[in-house]
Amino acid sequence: MTLHLHFCSRAAARYAVEHWHYSKSLPPDPRVQIGVWEADRFIGCVLFSRGAAPNMLRPYGLAMTEGCELTRVALGKHSAPVSRIVSIAVGLLRKQSPGLRLVVSYADPVHGHHGGIYQAMGWRYLGLTAGDSLFRGPDGKLWHRRMVSPTGIKRVYGKARRVLRFDQCERIDTPGKHRYALALDRALLPKLESLSRPYPKRPERGGSETVDTLGLHPREGGWTPTPPLHPSTDATPSRPSTPGGAARTNRVG
Repeated sequence: MTLHLHFCSRAAARYAVEHWHYSKSLPPDPRVQIGVWEADRFIGCVLFSRGAAPNMLRPYGLAMTEGCELTRVALGKHSAPVSRIVSIAVGLLRKQSPGLRLVVSYADPVHGHHGGIYQAMGWRYLGLTAGDSLFRGPDGKLWHRRMVSPTGIKRVYGKARRVLRFDQCERIDTPGKHRYALALDRALLPKLESLSRPYPKRPERGGSETVDTLGLHPREGGWTPTPPLHPSTDATPSRPSTPGGAARTNRVG
């Protein structure tokens, strides 16, 4: 089975997350969108982008341009292990954004994830984040508190936009997320080693991950990305079967 990864279009990325990721949504711009093909068939995407936490890189002594977050892994039916797909995507990201030194990602226990795929790739486990709250809207969709406000207006990446009001939502308290990191710069390894903790175990019941995932996982991939990605050039994927046509690449750092 031939596996191919290349930068893909926004339309292709949107198709993938709407069909194969539990969030059903793209993370905000800017982001890097890497499409995945098997036997010339588009099977999903891997997305890197800004993260929700503005201080995500502070514990590592990095500026926001020196790291990013793995935001989405949205895959339909596939044969290659997810760890292989993500590793290739990280390789493409490194070549395109040579200033990057760290990639951070999160596994959400709410969705049955413990980070088994990160463990298969040798990422460092850095413990749980603090607990948080989500807000369920009238349509049943869950929103982070940064996307809800008392007035229904919120500034998102510098732009005012309409959002749900708190009184329109049901508040749901959630546990922290498992945090993982991959050093792209060997100079960061001692720092990550000092922060590392033993890998969490897969939940006995309800977990949706395996140590390395194969096959059809329509809701697999709850990873979420971070720091600034800067618009770059347009590129055309070498595989023509992408829903949405020409690709757009962004640069991180």
